[in-house]
Amino acid sequence: FFPRIQVKKKKPPSQVILMGLDSAGKTTLLTRLLTGQVMMDTSPTVGFNVGSFDVDKRTSLTVWDVGGQKSMRPNWRFYLDECKALVFMVDSSDPSRMPEAQKALKKVLSEERLRDIPLMVLANKVDQPGAMTVQEISNQLGLSNYPHLRWEIQACSALKGIGLRQAFTSVAKLIKKN
Repeated sequence: FFPRIQVKKKKPPSQVILMGLDSAGKTTLLTRLLTGQVMMDTSPTVGFNVGSFDVDKRTSLTVWDVGGQKSMRPNWRFYLDECKALVFMVDSSDPSRMPEAQKALKKVLSEERLRDIPLMVLANKVDQPGAMTVQEISNQLGLSNYPHLRWEIQACSALKGIGLRQAFTSVAKLIKKN
């Protein structure tokens, strides 16, 4: 007679879509999360990059980093099918692109498939001089215009690794609450 031991199995990874304008730092962030390495030279993502990592002992995320150039944005909707959370990254050191980012975010959030999907906004490059605050970015993106949406915003630096683990721990919590 052997006592039964309950082993908590890890669930299959949840799909997370990482979107944002070109040069926001999405590929740098994904590389940093997957390898811990700093990626100094990136070229524009054509299509997507994808990788999975463990947030904790029972939670894994598969992150799809989707190209952000203007020509790629009409294709964003094709990545939403199994999406459990949307991570939208902005370059907080480039206020001139916030109206464009706001328009891109509004368009993707209009997709029916994202109706009940939580949103994490990452304000990247906060370590740069003159970077906008998360409050300024929240206002510029019009996040308060989405009362039905569960969203969070966090400052980070993909290059320095600041705030990344915390952000994706929060993403995992948002998914669990869903």
